[in-house]
Amino acid sequence: MPLINIVVVLVVVGVVLWLINSYIPMAGSIKSILNIVVVIAVAVWVLKAVGMWGSITSYRFTQ
Repeated sequence: MPLINIVVVLVVVGVVLWLINSYIPMAGSIKSILNIVVVIAVAVWVLKAVGMWGSITSYRFTQ
């Protein structure tokens, strides 16, 4: 996936999250949970987009 597409998606998700946080009234704890879920989802998506998700999910801890 081209870098410009990743940047555009990150900007759009950031603006949408900012709009939700600014203009939709909800409890602070719900906003925090929403922010955490969105950040984790976007981080996983970026890792998949750049091809690093497979190496992370196949990582094994050995003793």
